[in-house]
Amino acid sequence: MEQLHTQGISLPRLGLGTYRLQGDACRAAVESALGLGYRHIDTAEMYGNEEAIGAALASTKVPRKDLHITTKVWNENLAPDAMRRSFDASLKKLRLDHVDLYLVHWPAKNMDLPAMFETLQKLKQEGRTRAIGVANFNIALLKTVVEEIKAPIACNQVEYHVMLDQTPLRQYMASKAIPLVAYCPLGQGRVASDETLIAIGRKHGASAAQVALKWLLDQDGVAAIPKASRAESQKANLDALNVGLDEEDLKAIAGLPKDKHFVNPGFAPAWD
Repeated sequence: MEQLHTQGISLPRLGLGTYRLQGDACRAAVESALGLGYRHIDTAEMYGNEEAIGAALASTKVPRKDLHITTKVWNENLAPDAMRRSFDASLKKLRLDHVDLYLVHWPAKNMDLPAMFETLQKLKQEGRTRAIGVANFNIALLKTVVEEIKAPIACNQVEYHVMLDQTPLRQYMASKAIPLVAYCPLGQGRVASDETLIAIGRKHGASAAQVALKWLLDQDGVAAIPKASRAESQKANLDALNVGLDEEDLKAIAGLPKDKHFVNPGFAPAWD
């Protein structure tokens, strides 16, 4: 598995997203993924599944040093004391003595960015998280964090797929050597029925979803974390790495409309 190197950590380019996976089904999905060769598992305190993931991690034979575990603090817990409590709770549920990446899940209207990142950097200095980063930050917020606060941001995790253009954000992040981790990389399943992607897939003996995933993973500085509960889907996502897209394919994908935000809660920042 190819890795992205950022802020002293190695981030496997393809990971397992776990949003909406719960309980025994979540534990089974993580155990299955680890068995297939996944080493990057993504969770968050808001998902309510850190305990199930902790159980899967406790039962695996994969050495801890070979795993990459990301979790996130919810946007109601961004005050320093609340963030520490959230972090401690996440670590306990995951049954770990450290995570590899700790992210701010969403920005909040009244957040104190300097105080937040001071707390995050302390957690990093204490060795309890190997790196820190953000999710769902727009360019303006990233600029403040990177250029003014000078925080060592290891990634920005945002919605990104063939139906959503993220070029301005990607260009800014590339200029600062910050990887983009794409969530909803399959457009919450919508890519599977896209005729253009189906046709490209047919040409390569692949599914539309595999084409959409490979399109992301062929881009510099991009990782993806598709959610997949079934072993068949997890393997299909791994097999997407073997699809070879040509110039004709890329041109066809470039022609698709790219204005679909499927995750846009009321508290989201202004994306434009």
